[in-house]
Amino acid sequence: MMMNASHYQLHRLNPTQSSSSLLHKPFILSHGRSISSPAYLPSRTTLNFHGKKKCFCIRASATDVRGVETSKENAASVKAVVRAAAAGLLSDLGITKPLDVYADLVGKTLLLELVSAEVDSGTGLEKGTIKGYAHKVRHEKEEVVYESEFIVPAGFGEIGAILVENEHHKEMFINNIVLDGLHNGPIHINCSSWVHSKFDNPKKRIFFTNKSYLPDETPSGLTKLREMELENLRGNGKGERKTSDRIYDYDTYNDLGDPDDSEDLARPIIGGKDHPYPRRCRTGRPSSKKDPLSEKRTSSVYVPRDEAFEEVKQMTFSTKTLKSVLHALLPQVEIMLLDPHLGFPYFTAIDSLFQEGVPLPKSKNFFQSIIPRLVKTIAEREGDILLFETPAMIDRDKFAWFRDEEFSRQALAGLNPYSLQLVTEWPLKSELDPEIYGPPESLITAELIEKEIKGVMTIDEALKQKKLFILDYHDLLLPYVNKVREIEGTTLYGSRTLFFLTMEGTLRPLAIELTRPPVGDKPQWKQVFTPGWDATSCWLWRLAKTHVCAHDSGYHQLVVHWLRTHCCTEPYIIAANRQLSAMHPIYRLLHPHLRYTMEINALARESLINAGGIIESCFSPGKYAIELSSAAYDQLWRFDMEALPADLIRRGMAVEDPTAEHGLKLTIEDYPFANDGLVLWDAIKQWVRDYVNHYYPDPSLVESDKELQGWWTEVRTKGHADKKDEPWWPVMKTPEDLIHVLTTIIWVTAGHHAAVNFGQYVYAGYFPNRPTIARTNMPTENPSDEEFKNFLHKPEIALLKCFPSQIQATKVMAVLDVLSSHSPDEEYLGDQMEPSWTENPIIKAAFERFNGRLKELEGIIDGRNTNLNLKNRTGAGVVPYELLKPFSKPGVTGMGVPNSISI
Repeated sequence: MMMNASHYQLHRLNPTQSSSSLLHKPFILSHGRSISSPAYLPSRTTLNFHGKKKCFCIRASATDVRGVETSKENAASVKAVVRAAAAGLLSDLGITKPLDVYADLVGKTLLLELVSAEVDSGTGLEKGTIKGYAHKVRHEKEEVVYESEFIVPAGFGEIGAILVENEHHKEMFINNIVLDGLHNGPIHINCSSWVHSKFDNPKKRIFFTNKSYLPDETPSGLTKLREMELENLRGNGKGERKTSDRIYDYDTYNDLGDPDDSEDLARPIIGGKDHPYPRRCRTGRPSSKKDPLSEKRTSSVYVPRDEAFEEVKQMTFSTKTLKSVLHALLPQVEIMLLDPHLGFPYFTAIDSLFQEGVPLPKSKNFFQSIIPRLVKTIAEREGDILLFETPAMIDRDKFAWFRDEEFSRQALAGLNPYSLQLVTEWPLKSELDPEIYGPPESLITAELIEKEIKGVMTIDEALKQKKLFILDYHDLLLPYVNKVREIEGTTLYGSRTLFFLTMEGTLRPLAIELTRPPVGDKPQWKQVFTPGWDATSCWLWRLAKTHVCAHDSGYHQLVVHWLRTHCCTEPYIIAANRQLSAMHPIYRLLHPHLRYTMEINALARESLINAGGIIESCFSPGKYAIELSSAAYDQLWRFDMEALPADLIRRGMAVEDPTAEHGLKLTIEDYPFANDGLVLWDAIKQWVRDYVNHYYPDPSLVESDKELQGWWTEVRTKGHADKKDEPWWPVMKTPEDLIHVLTTIIWVTAGHHAAVNFGQYVYAGYFPNRPTIARTNMPTENPSDEEFKNFLHKPEIALLKCFPSQIQATKVMAVLDVLSSHSPDEEYLGDQMEPSWTENPIIKAAFERFNGRLKELEGIIDGRNTNLNLKNRTGAGVVPYELLKPFSKPGVTGMGVPNSISI
């Protein structure tokens, strides 16, 4: 009697049970993907496609279960070799450990099931799986190896996936599976994923082979798995997420405050009409008691399981080290430095951080073991010291930070090369409401500028010849000035800093304008400071530069670094996992650039950008830091401007020129970030073009790719929901559209992030060069007679009081050291080929060309850094510009472009 299709589809997988008694269990696919499927048990019989029983010869032992179909000829004897990370298997001893050891001994560690990529030609239904237990065969240095054997009948077809059930009581991290013995050669399956214990979750994991398919090209036997995988990854948006979950969903930043702990730690919801912002991954934690709109904070922050890789990485992996610094080292620093407002009494006290260090209590070498670069063990009875290495910039030239030429040079080749812009309109004028913020006109006049440039040209000539540039933090910061000033121990201004491009191609600072809006019965205050040629003017200029550097440090960290790379990338990751199957070629292209980011972002919400965290306690905007970041997102962020060429054009730092290299003519020819960045941008774009054109030979395939369209739609409408109606979003209709979008994302996660992250300790490790906060007002803003007298008597003390406190500086230096460090197993752009690419000769060749271009870039940068005519990147005591050199050794090197935002 013929079975109906639905009955057969259930019964074929476990004919020893009736279909009515089967419990449905989801498959879970690679990279955390899951689909619904019935439970499996090894069976002695199966049904052929006409409902008749067919005999199997089962050979079972303590180590394996093998099914041999006796009615088929030319069957293949296949060996499966599973390699799992040793750390996750052996680290946790507990009452279940003996049971796991027994599972290994009897050879039932993992249950593997081979899935055919083909449906049965007669019924149109998926074929039954072939099962076998994998047993432990050896324990290598970093891996445990398991093996299983199968007999694959000739009619089984190509293997498209493998199901895995973990019989241990602890999760496993499986690196890869190799199926050897097939007629067409071995199959390599890259897993790089956690497999939960069946005792925690009865759902099986399934890993697809390394072949990539567009949705319409999916093998018939895998179509339903592909669709259901994505459904499970999306979840239902309900409930609190568990550590083992692999569900990707969206939420606002409603977990930064902690109103249940203190009213001072309450924060507004970031994301939505009042404070537009990208979305983060939903955790589903319950609401706080005092604010039902805020999420209750817990000791750890959920990320989908495969986004948390630190347990597999080496102990020196940067996120693990950063956690140790934040949760263990910094509290000890606060204990040793009791007064939170105590500044450095003299500059030699700052130098002592690199020579004598900060004493720490005895820790049984704990700190030294996790951060040996920072913590040095001294005599056993005395304990440890926090001893900072001298940053490269100060090591080369101790007084570089003090000079105007270095202040200007760093706008082009420093930690934040993203803020300088061409002055195109004169006079300078604020766009803020004058009724609230006072007169909008700047006090930087044409007469002042012409005086400072010594009559070389008029202001009109300077504008026409593109000689004037500005760091403009006036309108963004001014609305926060009075609020920030209510916080003890800090102050704020709106600022404008004007530069002149000299004949040598270098910048010279001309003027700094600091503004305080009206407050109470006091009118707006503003003043312009110039380098000057008398002692008082010079010291006021130095103090004004300190305020500007603090503004630039805050903007760099909150906008250029956190917002534009970490924060805006998270929606791309969530949408990719919800909409792009693991076998989609675009998912496989993006995946290396999306690794680890969600975990470091979760750690940031836990300890860096949270209420009372490092950013709020050590940077100028204080408790308004993320609100300011939201304002920048609202006013300034556009996806179409995140591409490097578009960013340069928007800031007036380049114009389109088809005859020029890279299609752009730079306004400042010696602009190290742009010069190196454009070579890197072009290399990325060519690699993406080769990849996309291979998988989308017909332009119509892009628009008809439902997964791709779903991803891009969700990025815009859910991940960046507060900007979903903006007209500037790129369309996704042609391969060229796709190439541009993908290049932009890869640039942001690799090049952009590297340029603003890995030089942090080089340039800001000596904090007077880039103070993160200014604690005192300018001596000329409503001073008392005594204050101004003290400034005139000893201006150095006024500068030291304006700098961060000892606790603030020490905490930031420790964090920046870790943030600037490459782990020993860093994954660099274009260095290691993804497993799926190696199996496609065309993609493999394209990647090898990409790798070659990046090696050429290394040589180009080395050559540029020896050219003394390029004064913005080389010279006496100058740190060469190497932030966009693609490769690096481990540690704080000031170079290296990782694939992803991994720290």
